[in-house]
Amino acid sequence: MRWVHRHQAGPVAHLALVVKAGSRDEAADEQGMAHFVEHCLFKGTAKRKTFHILSRLDDVGGELNAYTSKEETLIYASVLKKDAARALELLFDIAFHSTFPEREIAKERDVIMDEINSYRDSPSDLIFDLFDEQIFAGHPMGRNILGTPDHLRSFSREKTLGFHHRLYRPDQIVVASAGSIRPERFAERVSNWISHLDIPDTKPVREALNGYTPEHRVDEMPYVQTHCVLGNRAYGNSEERSLSLVLLNNLLGGPGMNNRLNLRIRERYGLTYQLESFYSAYSDCGIWGVYLSTEPEQADRVVELVHKELRALREKSLGQLQLSKAKKQLQGQIVLGQENPGSSISAIAKTLLQSERVESLPELMKRIEAISSVELMETANEVFDPSRFSSIHLKPLPT
Repeated sequence: MRWVHRHQAGPVAHLALVVKAGSRDEAADEQGMAHFVEHCLFKGTAKRKTFHILSRLDDVGGELNAYTSKEETLIYASVLKKDAARALELLFDIAFHSTFPEREIAKERDVIMDEINSYRDSPSDLIFDLFDEQIFAGHPMGRNILGTPDHLRSFSREKTLGFHHRLYRPDQIVVASAGSIRPERFAERVSNWISHLDIPDTKPVREALNGYTPEHRVDEMPYVQTHCVLGNRAYGNSEERSLSLVLLNNLLGGPGMNNRLNLRIRERYGLTYQLESFYSAYSDCGIWGVYLSTEPEQADRVVELVHKELRALREKSLGQLQLSKAKKQLQGQIVLGQENPGSSISAIAKTLLQSERVESLPELMKRIEAISSVELMETANEVFDPSRFSSIHLKPLPT
């Protein structure tokens, strides 16, 4: 088990366990199991019932939560630093000693069924799941993290325990902390907690990525607006061009209000309220795309304008001033993001799960400075190639 710590002055401590157990790690008959296990971790351990788990940190004004992604499950807590040991013990208890009571499993099935239905009612959420299915068709990466109702109904206590035992093991976990605590003080205690664990001899192996064929899909659904995503497979975290795509995506449709899609389509023409580009990098692959929603009669025009901006990035290199501004904007956003220690330690822990070291902030800034306009154009021509795009349109039902 590895531990990464970021020292930060102040009265608050943040702690997290990042487990290499996401929807990608599910067998064909386990779709939704990683998220299901995350829910059930809070439903009882060998020494605590649900009430005692939920009250353990609430009683001291702390916070406890978790979430599941395609490649990880993260369990985290924020407390006053004097309660850090209390929080860490609770995280380890629910991660390794959950009992998954049959009655609680039945209740959580209903809770997640409701969660699935709420996603289906939200086109801006649903469309991303459908797009993942296209980009990673036939591979676990394309699966909905929540699973399906049929799979949920098949989850027994035995099946849940089997998934938990297979993946929740010390060599699959990174402990992350931030604050003015001394993690070495906890090291011996943690060692004692995990020394008695029964660890399977066989280490989990993820399914290799499969081939990609572009696909275009149009669905009619009971919505008012047309929702659209278009995009491509992209680089994984470890690939050399991943950082240049981060910069390129930030310039195109990132969080800044001065991104190209916002200024040149939303502000100039007023054709859409929701318009953004996104890039999600995983351990060995990634997904890039543009999402928009607009009135049905304007959808083709907005898509045409999006392609115009993508073509400009493929065909015209950035000038030195434009490139310098883009780099400064990204660097500023990264440094500001470090002000949220809870988010920053989870990002560091995920990096450590996938590689042997964590890049320092000065190293990252230096790599951003080294990106050239030529590299950005080459990246744009590779990822923004329209012949490799998949797309999905959710259109209103005809009246």
